[in-house]
Amino acid sequence: MKRLAIFIAAALPLVLMGAARQTGLAPAHANKSTPIAPPTFYKDVLPILQDKCQSCHRSGRPAPMPLVTYEQTRPWAGKIAAAVDMKMMPPWFADPRYGTFANDPSLSAEQIKTIAAWADTGAPPGDTSDAPAPPKWSEGWNIPQPEVVVKMPKPVPIPAYGEVEYTYEIVPTHFIEDKWVQMAEVRPSRPAHVHHAVVYIRPPDSPWLRHAPLGEAFTASMLNDPDERRQAHETTSDLLLVYAPGSAPDRWRDGMAKFVPAGSDLVFQMHYTTNGEAARDESSVGLVFAKSPPKQRVVTLQLNNHALMIPPGVDDFRVEVQGTLPNDATLLSLFPHMHLRGKRFEYDIVDKDGGVEPLLRVDYHFHWQLSYKLAEPRELKAGTKLRAVAWYDNSKNNPHNPDPDKLVTWGDQTSQEMMVGFFDVAIPASMDKWQFFVPRKGN
Repeated sequence: MKRLAIFIAAALPLVLMGAARQTGLAPAHANKSTPIAPPTFYKDVLPILQDKCQSCHRSGRPAPMPLVTYEQTRPWAGKIAAAVDMKMMPPWFADPRYGTFANDPSLSAEQIKTIAAWADTGAPPGDTSDAPAPPKWSEGWNIPQPEVVVKMPKPVPIPAYGEVEYTYEIVPTHFIEDKWVQMAEVRPSRPAHVHHAVVYIRPPDSPWLRHAPLGEAFTASMLNDPDERRQAHETTSDLLLVYAPGSAPDRWRDGMAKFVPAGSDLVFQMHYTTNGEAARDESSVGLVFAKSPPKQRVVTLQLNNHALMIPPGVDDFRVEVQGTLPNDATLLSLFPHMHLRGKRFEYDIVDKDGGVEPLLRVDYHFHWQLSYKLAEPRELKAGTKLRAVAWYDNSKNNPHNPDPDKLVTWGDQTSQEMMVGFFDVAIPASMDKWQFFVPRKGN
C-alpha cells in the first residue's frame, strides 16, 4: 500500500396484542383478543432478505450459504434470528451517534422482531403468492452487468499454510480512449483467501514497476531491481478501488467518476491469507462507465501513520495522524484499515480552536472491513484539518492477537499492523491528484 505522508500516501417474538389492561369497567368484549397470524417467509421475511442479505447470501457470493429460497433459508432460521438479534448480521460497525451512511444495512427493530417471531413460530413458509418479485442481480455481480471485465490472465497459487507475500498482477486494459468509471467491483474467485485487494491505475507514462512482468503474478522479492522492490510497496498511482470482505462496490453519483487514461494498466495488489486449504485465485474487476463526461473526478486519498510502534501487552494503544486539505473537496466515503490488533477507528474534523467533530467511529472488525459511504456528500473547504485515530489491542485478551509479547510495527502481513484511513473525495474533473495538492492562491 502507498505510504505517502498524511493524505497521499434478544429478540422477542412479535407481541400478540390483546385488550389493554384497564381500571374500572370495560366492555364485555375487552378481554377477548384477536389472534395475529405469525410472520411467514414469503410475505414478511423474504423482503428483508432481499433488501439486506442477498447481496452476499446468494450463489457465487462470499457468504457461506445462500438465503434466496425457503428451502435454503428454513434450516438456518434460528441462527439467523440470533445473529440479527445480536446485530452481528448484517455486518455494520459504525456508532449510530455519528454520521448517516447510504450503505448502512442495519435492520430496524421491527425487522428484527419479525425474523425472531418467524423463527419462534416454526418458520412457516406462508403462501408463495405473497413473495415479492426477485431482485434482478447481474450474474456474479452487485453492480449492473459490467461493460468491461478486467481479469487476471493467470491464476495465483495460494498455499494451504503460512504467510503469503503481497502478490501483484499487472493487466493491460487496452483502452484506446480515456474512460470515466462510475461503478467498479472486485470479484475474487477465492474470496475466503483474500484479506484485501487494492487495484491501482497505472497510466501509460508512469514509470512504476515498468520492469515487472505483465499478465503474471509476482511479488516484490521476485524483482531484481532494488528500486522496484521498494516501488511495489510505495506508489503515487491513483487507486481504482479497495476491496475487503463485506465492502460494497463503488457506485458514484451521476456527475462523478474515476478517471482511467487510455492505454492504462490495472495493477492488482492482492493480500492473500491461508486457511488450511490450498487454492488458486483469479480475481477480476468489473467496470461500468459514465454515460457522459462527469463534472467531478473521484480520487482516493489516505491518512496513514506508518511509524506506529505498539508495545507488548497494551490493550488500548492510540495512534493518530492529521492532515490539511489544500483545496476544496467533496467528501464521499471513509474506509478504515488495520490488521489483527485493530480495535477502534475514527475520522474527525478538527477546527482551528481544537474542537472535534466526529465523522465516523467504528468498532473495528478484522474480518469485516467495510467502507462507509456518506448519505449526503460533505463539502469541505481548503484548509480543513482531518484527523484519523486508531486504537489497538495487543494484549492476551484479544483472541485474534498472534503474539501479545511482541512489539508491533508497520508491515504488510496480518501479524504486523497498519493504520490507514482511506477516504474518497470529489474534485473538479479537470484537476488531477497532483494538481489538487498544489494550494491555489487564497487557500
